[in-house]
Amino acid sequence: MSFACPHALAGCHPDTVRIVAMSAAIALNAAALLAVMRPMVATLSSDPPATPTIRLIDHPAEPKVAPPPPIDLKPLPVKRITVPVRQAKPLEIVTPTVVAPPTDEGTVAVLPDAPVAPALPTRPAAPVEATLAYVSAPAPVYPRIAIAARMQGTVTLRVLVDETGKPIDVVVESSSGHAVLDKAARAQVLANWRFQPATANGQAVKAWARIPVSFDLRQL
Repeated sequence: MSFACPHALAGCHPDTVRIVAMSAAIALNAAALLAVMRPMVATLSSDPPATPTIRLIDHPAEPKVAPPPPIDLKPLPVKRITVPVRQAKPLEIVTPTVVAPPTDEGTVAVLPDAPVAPALPTRPAAPVEATLAYVSAPAPVYPRIAIAARMQGTVTLRVLVDETGKPIDVVVESSSGHAVLDKAARAQVLANWRFQPATANGQAVKAWARIPVSFDLRQL
């Protein structure tokens, strides 16, 4: 395609004329392209958008679970244990025979004696409460730790005395306020003290007696 150089461009440089001609050709081609594409754009814009196809997914049916069969519970057999009971043998009582004096006819009659009951064991009498006299009661030894700590006081002991007058058990009934003094008093009475035993019906018996033991720093 060739274009004639307008009169306005007469006398212009040949390169400038070529550039103007090419620009005019590009503009005409662009205008023709727009004219061709305008009906297509109108058609695209007037057509409604296509509706997307919705596809449903079939879910498999859930399997039915059969209930478990009922369990037949049977009670366990109960075993009875029998314990043999031993019967005590009856106590045999031997009755001595007594020979009676001869009668006039010269015969001897044997008479049974009354049954003798077995003797029951005698239970020891419980200790009694008594006030006992001292036979030997040495002064208690003052513990060194108590002297250093300036401890003093009176402890009341409950003493069990046997039939010979010897203490066989000592219990702290009232504390002196210091465990060291209580322990020392109990140990010394149990080891060294002696008493006159209590008597009941003329016989010596066990007896409980209350004994005070004093610890005084002024007596050292």
